[in-house]
Amino acid sequence: MSFDALLLLSFGGPEGPEDVRPFLENVTRGRGVPPERLDEVAEHYYHFGGVSPINQLNREMIAAIEAELSEQGRNLPVYFGNRNWHPMVEDTVAKMAQDGVRRALVFATSAWGGVSGCRQYHEDIARARAAVGPDAPELVKIRQFFDHPLFVEANVDAVQRAYEALDEQHREQARLVFVAHSVPIKADMLEGPDGRPQWYSRQVAELARLVAERLEVDEYDVVWQSRSGPPQVPWLEPDICDHIEQLHGKGVQAVVVAPIGFVSDHLEVIWDLDNEAKETAEEHGMGFSRAATAGPDPRFAKMVVELIAEHTDGAEMRKLSSMPAAGSSANGQTCAPGC
Repeated sequence: MSFDALLLLSFGGPEGPEDVRPFLENVTRGRGVPPERLDEVAEHYYHFGGVSPINQLNREMIAAIEAELSEQGRNLPVYFGNRNWHPMVEDTVAKMAQDGVRRALVFATSAWGGVSGCRQYHEDIARARAAVGPDAPELVKIRQFFDHPLFVEANVDAVQRAYEALDEQHREQARLVFVAHSVPIKADMLEGPDGRPQWYSRQVAELARLVAERLEVDEYDVVWQSRSGPPQVPWLEPDICDHIEQLHGKGVQAVVVAPIGFVSDHLEVIWDLDNEAKETAEEHGMGFSRAATAGPDPRFAKMVVELIAEHTDGAEMRKLSSMPAAGSSANGQTCAPGC
């Protein structure tokens, strides 16, 4: 099947102090997040000069994808659009239309199903096409990739390096803790393509299992981070910092934290893990080592091009689990009804 371009679609982040509050208002619009919570999160960004690393990390990811496409002789220009901050996806799709793009694939920087990890990206695509009008290109979203072999391998090696960063005594005793972004429990109860609920949390658990299995780690934990929203709304738990406290109470001497829920070291990773979680561990005299995210690994760009080939060449899907390959808007890979 023929495509004219690839659109990398991401979350977005501020690139200066003046961007922070408008960005956060975009992210939380209609969700009932208290203003004081926005003020609290804004301070996280101001701690880093009001700049989130995410846009630059995505530009680096695009450069790696472009290099891989070129190496494989694939002439496919790559565009960049965001949900919540510039470059906004509506503006990017308008530019694609001006450039004569008629049909493009969309790679969303989320490995996951669920509302924020998949459905909202479909909504972003629909909104951008509606904003551009009848000249908008057809946009086909690429499937979820949490169990793609290259993604799994990149995470395995990142965790192995995190273990090696600990001194020998801590390395032998460290507890492996996988972490992903928390979501409201109600949102996680949406059915997946297999008709079962908890599609997002089950995918996270499956990737954790795949990584731990290859590391020959029998005991590990899956926890959550970065919850927001009204305090009366229940979210997935336990929180990473609360969990480290609990591990300390059980006599655990060190933790290896693997942020498998994220593809790059954006602000929620470097604040919630490299600052808050690390400080919690250090307060209790625990060793702490955080694994890298998979996005900068060369295998990540190779995976993206493999996913492209599923659409352009009819290449076989490579997966390491039996969970359906959902999240695509292509025929045969559609989401479940009502997802």
